[in-house]
Amino acid sequence: MTDTADVLEARALDARGQHSEAIRLLDQAIARGDAAAMTSLGKRILVAEAPGREPVEAVELITQAANLGNTEAALQLSVLAATGMHHEQDWHTALAAVIFAAEQGSAVAQGQLRTLAADRELAAIDAADADSKPSLWEQLAATVDLNGWHRPTAGANLSESPLVRHFPDMITAEVCAWLIERVRGRLTRARVYDAAQKKETVSYTRDNTWAVFNITHADLVSVLVQVRMCANTGLGFRQLEPAVVLHYDVGEQISNHFDFIDPETPDYENEIARNGERIVTFLIYLNDDYSGGETELPELGICHKGQRGEGLFFVNIQEDGSADVRTVHAGRPTTSGEKWIVSQFIRNRPTF
Repeated sequence: MTDTADVLEARALDARGQHSEAIRLLDQAIARGDAAAMTSLGKRILVAEAPGREPVEAVELITQAANLGNTEAALQLSVLAATGMHHEQDWHTALAAVIFAAEQGSAVAQGQLRTLAADRELAAIDAADADSKPSLWEQLAATVDLNGWHRPTAGANLSESPLVRHFPDMITAEVCAWLIERVRGRLTRARVYDAAQKKETVSYTRDNTWAVFNITHADLVSVLVQVRMCANTGLGFRQLEPAVVLHYDVGEQISNHFDFIDPETPDYENEIARNGERIVTFLIYLNDDYSGGETELPELGICHKGQRGEGLFFVNIQEDGSADVRTVHAGRPTTSGEKWIVSQFIRNRPTF
């Protein structure tokens, strides 16, 4: 479903910095039953871009828009149901919403079902032939093993203390390709978290690009990847920060750094009390057709070039909860090709 004139005008108002006027226009369109406006405003509320509006309203707007046949709303509803964010966690609803959107012609929904389906022959049916199989999307969905994503995958330790563990076959090549394609066109300069300023900032220590999978950019595929990370760490889904896909072009890198919050940070205790500590870093390698770009933990003698579909995590804190400085690490410069990788931080407390 395409954006309506009011949604496009609201976007133009936003570009001019007239955010209140944009929201007012969307409210007027919603009063006329504009499902695209409902979806647009609902998503704005979810990412706190509509001051004074509560997430419960966002869910109501998105659900109403999905019931009116808006496929973007259906896909957002799928993510809310899968994550349990502002919505009861319900995997049946999450998958059913994707099926609905696929049946309405959403290429994004159809791509998710093709990516997740266990029946690769069925998933490979040409788009031109899909119309001759009206139940194709339900058939594909029937082969999606949701339970399997909640089970740990086979792995081995690269270090016992601190724990560094890798999983050679964590996700499929199809899932890797999907995640890469979902961020093309929206990469921006990667940032680092500055606890003193309480925000992410550009730093000379890294020069690569990234794209964040926040609640409005996530999809069922990316959420299931996060679910598998939780299965392999034993940590809860609500402890996850938004996942990030990192892209490194030739020569780009992130130099030696820690992922835990620096204990020397001003107001450290209050920062930890507010946001918790980053206790685990989880990486998933999305491609391997590049040179250089190793993940190095120099204090542990680990210099690892992951393979496509491989997962790796390391624990950033010691048993007493203090920072483990042995986890200093870097993403070394690529020397040819481009590197794609998922980066996921896991906190010691719920993030939502």
